[in-house]
Amino acid sequence: MWVVTTGLFVGVMFGVAVVLAVLYGAVVRPWSRTWGSTAAERAREMHSDGFVPKANFITTMAITVEARREHIWPWLMQMGYRRGGLYSYDWLDRLFGYLDAPSADDLLPGFQTLEVGDVIPMGRSGGFPVHRVDENSALVLGGEQDGFRWAWEFGLYPIDAHRTRIVTRNRANVPTGLRWRLFMALLEPAAFVMTRRMLIGLRQRAERLAARESLPAQRASAA
Repeated sequence: MWVVTTGLFVGVMFGVAVVLAVLYGAVVRPWSRTWGSTAAERAREMHSDGFVPKANFITTMAITVEARREHIWPWLMQMGYRRGGLYSYDWLDRLFGYLDAPSADDLLPGFQTLEVGDVIPMGRSGGFPVHRVDENSALVLGGEQDGFRWAWEFGLYPIDAHRTRIVTRNRANVPTGLRWRLFMALLEPAAFVMTRRMLIGLRQRAERLAARESLPAQRASAA
């Protein structure tokens, strides 16, 4: 009887695992790779497409910000370890050694310039090489290591005079092999969680900055 019960339990658990795997592959994974983005944004050509032309891993995520591009750009410029942080889940970034302090809630005048060839430091994980900088428009990070070629782009697209879309795209040419499959299986869900929170963090900071800058004008018009 015990053997039968154990076998039934194992069979049920295996079935549940298969169903969860199918649901993840068919529903959760496509949703996480395209969170917040429109079909037009996913089809849009971005600078990072040329940096990794033969990508076998692509994500395009986006968020609407009630602020102009000029209110978002400074936060991108100051990203990094012992700079402005990553605006995501700080406790996780600090746990894994990417940061050693909370992400900044204020602009840091000493970290407002990036140039091609710079490396945004990321604690014990090295850093993100800067591949392209178009002021108030696009920031492309990218590099290659052990056959793994990748690019991470932040594109700022105005909707109107007061709103902007942040579109972030990840592209990678992932080598074949079990080691890389396991690496991506762990990286992909973690990257989604952290990038989504980062976009929200950028939106919050940019909207606060826009509100602070508009306050004197509102007071002047009310006077």
